[in-house]
Amino acid sequence: MDWVTAYGIGAVTFMMLMYALERRHPGFVMAFALGCLLSSGYGFLSGAWPFGVVEAIWSLVALRRFLHIHSRAIGPHR
Repeated sequence: MDWVTAYGIGAVTFMMLMYALERRHPGFVMAFALGCLLSSGYGFLSGAWPFGVVEAIWSLVALRRFLHIHSRAIGPHR
């Protein structure tokens, strides 16, 4: 197994674990966004650029979700 494959296994495993834990705390949503970025990097490193692009988009979706959840938890600014 080469280092790119090992990296990919770790990145995708981390992403899936964070996705499973998202309902427990908003921090896991942010961690999922990071996992998507890591998986995106794996896509580009392995030559599967469509996978890299889609995972980068998912990271932006997750970041937006985190910001929405975080702003609702903080409440309106006064």
